[in-house]
Amino acid sequence: MVGTRGVPARYGGFETCVEEVGRRLVEAGHEVVVYCRPPEGEKASDQPTEYLGMELVHLPAVRHRVLETLSHTAVSMLHPSISDVDCAIVFNAGNAPLIPVLRAHGIPVATHVDGLEWRRSKWSKVGRRYYRTVESLAVRWSDALIADAVGIADYYRTEFAAPTELIAYGAPILAEPGSDRIAALGLEPKGYHLVVARFEPENHVLEAVRGYVASNAELPLVVVGSSPYGMEYTAEIEAAANGDVRLLGAVWDQTELDQLYANALSYVHGHSVGGTNPSLLRAAGAGAYVIAYDCIFNREVLNGDGDYFRTPEELATLLEATEREPEQALALGSFARESIRRYDWDDVAARYEELCTRLVTEGPTRRRPSGRRVGTWNESAIGTDAAGPAATALPPLGDRPDDVDVHGRADARV
Repeated sequence: MVGTRGVPARYGGFETCVEEVGRRLVEAGHEVVVYCRPPEGEKASDQPTEYLGMELVHLPAVRHRVLETLSHTAVSMLHPSISDVDCAIVFNAGNAPLIPVLRAHGIPVATHVDGLEWRRSKWSKVGRRYYRTVESLAVRWSDALIADAVGIADYYRTEFAAPTELIAYGAPILAEPGSDRIAALGLEPKGYHLVVARFEPENHVLEAVRGYVASNAELPLVVVGSSPYGMEYTAEIEAAANGDVRLLGAVWDQTELDQLYANALSYVHGHSVGGTNPSLLRAAGAGAYVIAYDCIFNREVLNGDGDYFRTPEELATLLEATEREPEQALALGSFARESIRRYDWDDVAARYEELCTRLVTEGPTRRRPSGRRVGTWNESAIGTDAAGPAATALPPLGDRPDDVDVHGRADARV
Protein backbone atom coordinates (compact mmCIF):
# COMPACT_ATOMS: atom_id res chain seq x y z
CA MET A 1 0.00 0.00 0.00
CA VAL A 2 1.69 3.16 -1.21
CA GLY A 3 0.88 6.85 -1.61
CA THR A 4 -0.35 7.77 1.89
CA ARG A 5 1.20 9.02 5.11
CA GLY A 6 0.92 5.45 6.35
CA VAL A 7 -0.07 4.01 9.70
CA PRO A 8 -0.95 4.41 12.50
CA ALA A 9 -3.75 6.45 10.92
CA ARG A 10 -3.43 10.01 12.18
CA TYR A 11 -4.46 12.16 9.27
CA GLY A 12 -7.26 11.29 6.86
CA GLY A 13 -9.38 8.78 5.00
CA PHE A 14 -6.61 7.11 3.04
CA GLU A 15 -4.64 6.39 6.18
CA THR A 16 -7.71 5.04 7.95
CA CYS A 17 -8.42 2.78 4.98
CA VAL A 18 -4.85 1.47 4.96
CA GLU A 19 -5.01 0.68 8.67
CA GLU A 20 -8.45 -0.94 8.68
CA VAL A 21 -7.99 -2.94 5.48
CA GLY A 22 -4.32 -3.75 6.06
CA ARG A 23 -4.78 -5.26 9.50
CA ARG A 24 -7.68 -7.38 8.27
CA LEU A 25 -5.64 -8.67 5.34
CA VAL A 26 -2.92 -9.62 7.82
CA GLU A 27 -5.50 -11.46 9.93
CA ALA A 28 -6.56 -13.30 6.76
CA GLY A 29 -2.99 -14.55 6.31
CA HIS A 30 -1.56 -12.05 3.82
CA GLU A 31 1.68 -10.12 4.05
CA VAL A 32 1.04 -6.39 3.90
CA VAL A 33 3.70 -3.74 3.31
CA VAL A 34 2.80 -0.10 3.99
CA TYR A 35 5.05 2.73 2.83
CA CYS A 36 4.95 5.54 5.38
CA ARG A 37 6.37 9.01 5.88
CA PRO A 38 7.43 9.93 9.38
CA PRO A 39 5.67 12.77 11.21
CA GLU A 40 7.23 16.13 10.47
CA GLY A 41 10.33 16.70 12.57
CA GLU A 42 10.94 13.00 13.16
CA LYS A 43 13.45 10.69 11.47
CA ALA A 44 12.43 7.72 9.36
CA SER A 45 15.04 5.60 11.13
CA ASP A 46 13.32 6.18 14.50
CA GLN A 47 9.93 4.83 13.38
CA PRO A 48 8.53 1.33 14.10
CA THR A 49 8.91 -1.37 11.47
CA GLU A 50 5.66 -3.18 12.30
CA TYR A 51 2.12 -2.18 13.23
CA LEU A 52 -0.87 -4.51 13.68
CA GLY A 53 1.03 -7.14 11.73
CA MET A 54 1.78 -4.85 8.78
CA GLU A 55 5.38 -4.29 7.71
CA LEU A 56 6.16 -0.58 7.71
CA VAL A 57 8.74 1.05 5.47
CA HIS A 58 9.38 4.65 6.54
CA LEU A 59 10.89 6.91 3.90
CA PRO A 60 11.42 10.68 3.67
CA ALA A 61 9.43 13.24 1.68
CA VAL A 62 9.85 16.83 0.55
CA ARG A 63 7.75 18.87 3.00
CA HIS A 64 5.93 21.00 0.47
CA ARG A 65 2.22 21.14 -0.35
CA VAL A 66 2.81 20.36 -4.03
CA LEU A 67 5.73 17.92 -3.74
CA GLU A 68 5.17 16.01 -0.51
CA THR A 69 2.97 13.17 -1.71
CA LEU A 70 4.61 12.63 -5.09
CA SER A 71 8.16 12.82 -3.71
CA HIS A 72 7.40 10.24 -1.03
CA THR A 73 5.71 7.91 -3.51
CA ALA A 74 8.69 8.21 -5.85
CA VAL A 75 11.13 7.24 -3.09
CA SER A 76 8.83 4.39 -2.08
CA MET A 77 8.61 2.94 -5.56
CA LEU A 78 12.39 3.04 -5.91
CA HIS A 79 12.91 1.22 -2.61
CA PRO A 80 14.33 -2.30 -3.10
CA SER A 81 11.47 -3.94 -1.18
CA ILE A 82 8.90 -2.90 -3.79
CA SER A 83 10.12 -5.53 -6.24
CA ASP A 84 9.09 -8.33 -3.87
CA VAL A 85 5.36 -7.58 -3.74
CA ASP A 86 2.72 -9.49 -5.69
CA CYS A 87 0.38 -6.56 -6.25
CA ALA A 88 0.15 -2.91 -5.25
CA ILE A 89 -2.58 -0.51 -4.21
CA VAL A 90 -1.68 3.07 -5.05
CA PHE A 91 -3.68 5.70 -3.19
CA ASN A 92 -4.35 9.03 -4.91
CA ALA A 93 -4.51 9.50 -8.68
CA GLY A 94 -1.88 12.21 -8.22
CA ASN A 95 0.67 9.38 -7.97
CA ALA A 96 -0.29 7.96 -11.37
CA PRO A 97 2.84 9.21 -13.21
CA LEU A 98 4.85 6.73 -11.11
CA ILE A 99 2.74 3.65 -11.90
CA PRO A 100 5.08 2.61 -14.78
CA VAL A 101 7.76 1.93 -12.16
CA LEU A 102 5.56 -0.79 -10.70
CA ARG A 103 4.60 -2.09 -14.12
CA ALA A 104 8.30 -2.37 -15.00
CA HIS A 105 8.55 -4.88 -12.15
CA GLY A 106 5.55 -6.77 -13.52
CA ILE A 107 3.45 -5.76 -10.51
CA PRO A 108 -0.31 -5.41 -11.14
CA VAL A 109 -1.66 -2.12 -9.80
CA ALA A 110 -4.99 -0.93 -8.44
CA THR A 111 -5.30 2.85 -8.02
CA HIS A 112 -7.66 4.36 -5.46
CA VAL A 113 -8.48 7.53 -7.36
CA ASP A 114 -9.94 9.50 -4.40
CA GLY A 115 -12.21 12.46 -5.16
CA LEU A 116 -12.17 15.27 -7.70
CA GLU A 117 -8.91 16.82 -6.60
CA TRP A 118 -8.80 19.30 -9.49
CA ARG A 119 -11.83 21.06 -8.00
CA ARG A 120 -9.90 22.13 -4.91
CA SER A 121 -9.20 25.85 -4.93
CA LYS A 122 -5.88 25.42 -3.13
CA TRP A 123 -4.35 24.33 -6.43
CA SER A 124 -3.20 26.81 -9.05
CA LYS A 125 -4.30 26.50 -12.67
CA VAL A 126 -1.20 24.41 -13.30
CA GLY A 127 -2.04 22.19 -10.36
CA ARG A 128 -5.58 21.67 -11.55
CA ARG A 129 -4.38 20.78 -15.04
CA TYR A 130 -1.98 18.32 -13.44
CA TYR A 131 -4.79 16.55 -11.59
CA ARG A 132 -6.90 16.42 -14.73
CA THR A 133 -3.95 14.84 -16.53
CA VAL A 134 -3.16 12.27 -13.85
CA GLU A 135 -6.76 11.08 -13.89
CA SER A 136 -6.16 10.08 -17.51
CA LEU A 137 -2.86 8.41 -16.62
CA ALA A 138 -4.48 6.45 -13.78
CA VAL A 139 -7.12 5.17 -16.20
CA ARG A 140 -4.52 4.26 -18.81
CA TRP A 141 -1.90 2.60 -16.61
CA SER A 142 -3.85 0.99 -13.74
CA ASP A 143 -5.05 -2.58 -13.87
CA ALA A 144 -8.04 -1.55 -11.76
CA LEU A 145 -9.50 1.70 -10.44
CA ILE A 146 -11.05 1.94 -6.97
CA ALA A 147 -13.83 4.48 -6.35
CA ASP A 148 -15.20 5.04 -2.85
CA ALA A 149 -18.49 6.65 -3.93
CA VAL A 150 -21.10 6.15 -6.63
CA GLY A 151 -20.53 9.72 -7.79
CA ILE A 152 -16.82 9.04 -8.37
CA ALA A 153 -17.58 5.79 -10.21
CA ASP A 154 -20.07 7.67 -12.41
CA TYR A 155 -17.44 10.32 -13.13
CA TYR A 156 -14.89 7.81 -14.45
CA ARG A 157 -17.54 5.91 -16.36
CA THR A 158 -18.83 9.08 -18.06
CA GLU A 159 -15.52 10.88 -18.63
CA PHE A 160 -13.34 7.92 -19.63
CA ALA A 161 -15.67 4.96 -20.25
CA ALA A 162 -13.59 3.31 -17.53
CA PRO A 163 -14.98 0.74 -15.10
CA THR A 164 -14.20 1.01 -11.40
CA GLU A 165 -14.30 -1.18 -8.33
CA LEU A 166 -16.83 0.52 -6.03
CA ILE A 167 -15.41 0.04 -2.54
CA ALA A 168 -16.38 2.61 0.08
CA TYR A 169 -14.94 3.04 3.56
CA GLY A 170 -16.24 1.48 6.76
CA ALA A 171 -18.04 3.32 9.54
CA PRO A 172 -17.17 2.69 13.19
CA ILE A 173 -20.31 2.30 15.30
CA LEU A 174 -19.91 4.04 18.67
CA ALA A 175 -22.43 2.83 21.21
CA GLU A 176 -20.93 3.91 24.57
CA PRO A 177 -18.16 6.44 23.91
CA GLY A 178 -18.50 8.20 27.27
CA SER A 179 -18.16 11.92 27.95
CA ASP A 180 -15.25 12.39 30.36
CA ARG A 181 -12.96 13.85 27.68
CA ILE A 182 -15.48 16.48 26.58
CA ALA A 183 -16.13 17.35 30.23
CA ALA A 184 -12.45 18.22 30.48
CA LEU A 185 -13.05 20.65 27.61
CA GLY A 186 -15.92 22.28 29.48
CA LEU A 187 -18.56 20.74 27.20
CA GLU A 188 -21.78 18.92 28.05
CA PRO A 189 -23.47 16.05 26.17
CA LYS A 190 -25.75 17.43 23.45
CA GLY A 191 -24.66 20.87 24.51
CA TYR A 192 -22.75 22.01 21.42
CA HIS A 193 -22.57 21.91 17.62
CA LEU A 194 -19.50 20.38 15.97
CA VAL A 195 -17.37 20.80 12.85
CA VAL A 196 -14.46 18.44 12.10
CA ALA A 197 -12.53 19.22 8.92
CA ARG A 198 -9.22 20.11 7.41
CA PHE A 199 -9.24 23.86 6.80
CA GLU A 200 -9.76 23.97 3.04
CA PRO A 201 -12.37 26.01 1.11
CA GLU A 202 -14.03 22.89 -0.34
CA ASN A 203 -14.79 21.76 3.22
CA HIS A 204 -16.81 24.92 3.86
CA VAL A 205 -15.51 25.52 7.37
CA LEU A 206 -15.72 29.29 6.86
CA GLU A 207 -19.36 29.01 5.75
CA ALA A 208 -20.10 26.87 8.80
CA VAL A 209 -18.64 29.47 11.14
CA ARG A 210 -20.40 32.32 9.38
CA GLY A 211 -23.70 30.45 9.45
CA TYR A 212 -23.37 29.81 13.15
CA VAL A 213 -22.45 33.42 13.95
CA ALA A 214 -25.41 34.66 11.89
CA SER A 215 -27.82 32.36 13.73
CA ASN A 216 -29.57 32.75 17.05
CA ALA A 217 -28.09 29.45 18.26
CA GLU A 218 -27.26 29.52 21.96
CA LEU A 219 -25.07 26.43 22.21
CA PRO A 220 -21.38 26.87 21.29
CA LEU A 221 -19.86 25.76 18.00
CA VAL A 222 -16.80 23.54 18.44
CA VAL A 223 -14.45 23.45 15.45
CA VAL A 224 -11.80 20.73 15.18
CA GLY A 225 -9.23 21.07 12.43
CA SER A 226 -6.30 22.94 10.99
CA SER A 227 -4.26 23.22 7.81
CA PRO A 228 -0.49 22.85 7.50
CA TYR A 229 -0.43 25.07 4.41
CA GLY A 230 -3.65 27.14 4.42
CA MET A 231 -2.69 30.00 6.73
CA GLU A 232 -4.75 32.59 4.83
CA TYR A 233 -7.92 30.51 4.96
CA THR A 234 -7.31 29.74 8.63
CA ALA A 235 -7.04 33.47 9.30
CA GLU A 236 -10.42 34.02 7.60
CA ILE A 237 -12.02 31.41 9.83
CA GLU A 238 -10.53 32.93 12.96
CA ALA A 239 -11.70 36.41 11.91
CA ALA A 240 -15.25 35.19 11.29
CA ALA A 241 -15.56 33.45 14.67
CA ASN A 242 -17.13 35.07 17.70
CA GLY A 243 -16.72 34.24 21.37
CA ASP A 244 -19.07 31.25 21.14
CA VAL A 245 -16.95 29.54 18.48
CA ARG A 246 -14.33 27.29 20.05
CA LEU A 247 -11.42 26.55 17.70
CA LEU A 248 -9.72 23.47 19.14
CA GLY A 249 -7.17 22.96 16.36
CA ALA A 250 -6.21 19.42 15.41
CA VAL A 251 -7.30 16.64 17.78
CA TRP A 252 -5.22 13.48 17.43
CA ASP A 253 -6.66 11.64 20.44
CA GLN A 254 -9.19 9.29 18.83
CA THR A 255 -11.07 8.70 22.09
CA GLU A 256 -11.54 12.43 22.57
CA LEU A 257 -12.61 12.84 18.95
CA ASP A 258 -15.12 9.99 19.21
CA GLN A 259 -16.65 11.61 22.28
CA LEU A 260 -16.89 14.93 20.48
CA TYR A 261 -18.83 13.28 17.64
CA ALA A 262 -21.11 11.22 19.87
CA ASN A 263 -22.05 14.01 22.26
CA ALA A 264 -22.69 16.79 19.74
CA LEU A 265 -26.26 17.97 19.26
CA SER A 266 -25.41 18.43 15.58
CA TYR A 267 -22.44 17.73 13.35
CA VAL A 268 -21.93 20.17 10.46
CA HIS A 269 -20.20 18.46 7.54
CA GLY A 270 -18.99 20.76 4.77
CA HIS A 271 -16.90 18.42 2.60
CA SER A 272 -17.92 18.57 -1.05
CA VAL A 273 -15.38 17.03 -3.47
CA GLY A 274 -13.78 14.00 -1.82
CA GLY A 275 -16.23 11.16 -2.36
CA THR A 276 -17.21 9.15 0.71
CA ASN A 277 -15.76 10.99 3.69
CA PRO A 278 -14.58 9.10 6.80
CA SER A 279 -15.48 11.99 9.12
CA LEU A 280 -19.08 11.82 7.92
CA LEU A 281 -19.13 8.05 8.43
CA ARG A 282 -17.69 8.43 11.93
CA ALA A 283 -20.21 11.11 12.88
CA ALA A 284 -23.12 9.04 11.62
CA GLY A 285 -21.73 5.95 13.32
CA ALA A 286 -21.64 7.92 16.57
CA GLY A 287 -25.33 8.74 16.22
CA ALA A 288 -24.81 12.44 15.57
CA TYR A 289 -27.48 14.43 13.76
CA VAL A 290 -25.74 15.56 10.56
CA ILE A 291 -26.22 18.81 8.66
CA ALA A 292 -24.19 18.27 5.48
CA TYR A 293 -23.20 20.40 2.53
CA ASP A 294 -25.58 19.54 -0.30
CA CYS A 295 -23.73 17.35 -2.80
CA ILE A 296 -24.27 13.89 -4.19
CA PHE A 297 -21.49 12.34 -2.11
CA ASN A 298 -23.04 13.39 1.20
CA ARG A 299 -26.57 12.48 0.09
CA GLU A 300 -25.33 9.03 -0.90
CA VAL A 301 -23.91 8.41 2.58
CA LEU A 302 -26.74 9.90 4.63
CA ASN A 303 -29.47 8.31 2.50
CA GLY A 304 -32.07 10.67 3.96
CA ASP A 305 -30.89 10.54 7.57
CA GLY A 306 -29.82 14.15 7.89
CA ASP A 307 -30.27 17.63 6.44
CA TYR A 308 -28.40 19.79 3.97
CA PHE A 309 -27.18 23.35 3.51
CA ARG A 310 -25.46 25.36 0.81
CA THR A 311 -25.20 28.81 2.28
CA PRO A 312 -24.47 30.23 5.75
CA GLU A 313 -28.06 31.47 5.89
CA GLU A 314 -29.48 28.00 5.29
CA LEU A 315 -27.18 26.55 7.92
CA ALA A 316 -28.21 29.23 10.42
CA THR A 317 -31.85 28.24 9.99
CA LEU A 318 -31.08 24.57 10.54
CA LEU A 319 -28.97 25.21 13.63
CA GLU A 320 -31.82 27.23 15.15
CA ALA A 321 -34.26 24.43 14.30
CA THR A 322 -31.95 21.90 15.93
CA GLU A 323 -31.98 23.77 19.24
CA ARG A 324 -35.70 24.37 18.98
CA GLU A 325 -36.48 20.70 18.29
CA PRO A 326 -33.61 18.69 19.82
CA GLU A 327 -35.67 15.50 20.04
CA GLN A 328 -35.96 15.48 16.23
CA ALA A 329 -32.21 15.80 15.88
CA LEU A 330 -31.65 12.91 18.28
CA ALA A 331 -34.10 10.76 16.34
CA LEU A 332 -32.40 11.46 13.01
CA GLY A 333 -29.04 10.68 14.59
CA SER A 334 -30.36 7.30 15.75
CA PHE A 335 -31.71 6.54 12.27
CA ALA A 336 -28.33 7.45 10.76
CA ARG A 337 -26.38 5.18 13.12
CA GLU A 338 -28.47 2.17 12.11
CA SER A 339 -28.39 3.01 8.40
CA ILE A 340 -24.64 3.58 8.35
CA ARG A 341 -23.98 -0.01 9.43
CA ARG A 342 -24.05 -0.85 5.73
CA TYR A 343 -20.56 0.69 5.59
CA ASP A 344 -18.72 -2.23 7.16
CA TRP A 345 -14.92 -2.52 7.36
CA ASP A 346 -15.01 -6.34 7.28
CA ASP A 347 -16.90 -6.19 3.99
CA VAL A 348 -14.56 -3.48 2.67
CA ALA A 349 -11.50 -5.58 3.49
CA ALA A 350 -13.05 -8.66 1.87
CA ARG A 351 -13.55 -6.66 -1.33
CA TYR A 352 -9.94 -5.50 -1.29
CA GLU A 353 -8.82 -9.10 -0.73
CA GLU A 354 -10.94 -10.28 -3.65
CA LEU A 355 -9.56 -7.51 -5.87
CA CYS A 356 -5.93 -8.23 -4.94
CA THR A 357 -6.41 -11.95 -5.47
CA ARG A 358 -7.80 -11.26 -8.92
CA LEU A 359 -4.91 -8.95 -9.76
CA VAL A 360 -2.34 -11.55 -8.73
CA THR A 361 -4.15 -14.37 -10.55
CA GLU A 362 -4.68 -12.46 -13.79
CA GLY A 363 -1.48 -10.40 -13.73
CA PRO A 364 -1.06 -6.98 -15.33
CA THR A 365 -3.83 -6.11 -17.76
CA ARG A 366 -2.83 -5.77 -21.39
CA ARG A 367 -5.99 -4.06 -22.65
CA ARG A 368 -7.02 -1.03 -20.67
CA PRO A 369 -9.08 2.11 -21.38
CA SER A 370 -7.13 4.69 -23.39
CA GLY A 371 -7.36 7.43 -20.80
CA ARG A 372 -8.90 9.82 -23.32
CA ARG A 373 -11.94 11.77 -22.20
CA VAL A 374 -14.94 10.52 -24.13
CA GLY A 375 -17.75 12.36 -22.35
CA THR A 376 -18.59 15.22 -20.05
CA TRP A 377 -19.75 14.44 -16.56
CA ASN A 378 -22.58 16.59 -15.22
CA GLU A 379 -20.57 18.77 -12.86
CA SER A 380 -23.71 20.53 -11.61
CA ALA A 381 -24.59 17.29 -9.83
CA ILE A 382 -22.09 18.12 -7.12
CA GLY A 383 -22.55 21.87 -7.10
CA THR A 384 -25.16 24.17 -5.67
CA ASP A 385 -27.89 22.70 -7.87
CA ALA A 386 -27.46 19.24 -6.39
CA ALA A 387 -30.99 18.26 -5.44
CA GLY A 388 -33.90 20.45 -4.51
CA PRO A 389 -34.22 23.30 -2.02
CA ALA A 390 -32.37 23.22 1.27
CA ALA A 391 -34.36 22.28 4.33
CA THR A 392 -35.49 25.07 6.62
CA ALA A 393 -36.67 22.91 9.51
CA LEU A 394 -36.14 19.40 10.78
CA PRO A 395 -38.55 16.80 9.35
CA PRO A 396 -41.17 15.52 11.76
CA LEU A 397 -40.66 12.18 13.46
CA GLY A 398 -41.75 9.30 11.26
CA ASP A 399 -41.40 11.32 8.04
CA ARG A 400 -38.74 9.02 6.65
CA PRO A 401 -37.65 8.35 3.06
CA ASP A 402 -39.50 5.59 1.21
CA ASP A 403 -36.47 3.28 1.31
CA VAL A 404 -36.42 3.11 5.12
CA ASP A 405 -38.31 0.33 6.86
CA VAL A 406 -40.25 0.58 10.12
CA HIS A 407 -37.07 0.00 12.12
CA GLY A 408 -35.40 3.02 10.51
CA ARG A 409 -32.80 0.92 8.69
CA ALA A 410 -32.07 2.24 5.19
CA ASP A 411 -31.57 -0.17 2.31
CA ALA A 412 -27.91 -0.81 1.56
CA ARG A 413 -26.73 1.09 -1.48
CA VAL A 414 -22.98 0.48 -1.30
